[in-house]
Amino acid sequence: MKSLFHLAFNVRDLDVARRFYGGVLGCAEGRSTATWVDFDFFSHQISLHLGEPFKTERTGHVGDTLVPMPHFGLVLALPDWQALAQRLQAAHTEFVLAPQVRFEGQPGEQWTMFFCDPFGNPIEIKGFRSLDALYAA
Repeated sequence: MKSLFHLAFNVRDLDVARRFYGGVLGCAEGRSTATWVDFDFFSHQISLHLGEPFKTERTGHVGDTLVPMPHFGLVLALPDWQALAQRLQAAHTEFVLAPQVRFEGQPGEQWTMFFCDPFGNPIEIKGFRSLDALYAA
């Protein structure tokens, strides 16, 4: 079975959202109205609606860093993760957790980065040499 993930959340300004999700992240824009816009978020659908973003708190432990919870994100093959990290760095993105490797040499070795969109919605992007390692224990 093939399935696609869908997430709808609030942003305060659709033009700013278009510049970030379309421009910085490179997501293709889909349908829109005066109050919402859809994006192809790396083959998954996100719908950004005008409104107040969800409340987050830095309560999630990633190593020694507290990251915002709740958050959303995706898992990419390592070369795609590296390209996105370079794109975000070139855009002078402020990272909650700068691009780095975790669990190096262990099962579940992964690269990760945390950042927020312009409205404070937190996003985590993970990278793996093999996507089969995502659930390695």
